Amino acid sequence: MNRHIRTFALLALALLPLITAACGDRTKRGAAVPDAAAPDSFRVKFETTKGEFTVAVTRAWAPKGADRFHRLVTEGYFKDVAFFRVLPGFMAQFGMSGDPELNTAMDAQRITDDPATQSNTRGTLTFATAGPDTRTNQLFINYADNAMLDAQGFAPIGKVLDGMSVVDSLYSGYGEGAPNGRGPDQDMITKRGNAYLRLSFPKLDYIRAATIVK
Repeated sequence: MNRHIRTFALLALALLPLITAACGDRTKRGAAVPDAAAPDSFRVKFETTKGEFTVAVTRAWAPKGADRFHRLVTEGYFKDVAFFRVLPGFMAQFGMSGDPELNTAMDAQRITDDPATQSNTRGTLTFATAGPDTRTNQLFINYADNAMLDAQGFAPIGKVLDGMSVVDSLYSGYGEGAPNGRGPDQDMITKRGNAYLRLSFPKLDYIRAATIVK
């Protein structure tokens, strides 16, 4: 997968790299960590450097993923968090902390997989994965109808309810991450966090806050 817009067919060929690039190599680290049950449905407002958007989560779609996402939001995790991998026509990825210590802590808190009961259609919110049972803190929003992801274990937990134009406007000029592109290197984000991103990729957009909508 290269830096700029790919056709849908070429994106399909690039799905295998997504699995390994999405979360890094975590397949041998940590143990599954259960989270408290989230509400049956809830909404989350994201405040970003490009504006606001709201996601509606349905727990029945992917219970373990919804529980983890609800926990991250209620703990205030999504503060100063970069959209570090934005690929037009495919998806916008986020979730790695700007704090290296928090990245290390999250790396050991995997959750087991949910079956994909919904398709990865445009606007759906889905956890990234590095293989079976490796979901932790990284998610992506689909820019297109990426149904080919469904059979590969990518289980949507919700969908953008409003503000998709904000998601569409996220800075995408850096393209695919290293080593397949010139974008941010996830190992470097893990080790140096936002200090690395702001120095080397100053145009990235960020989540300023994410809160449960009452």
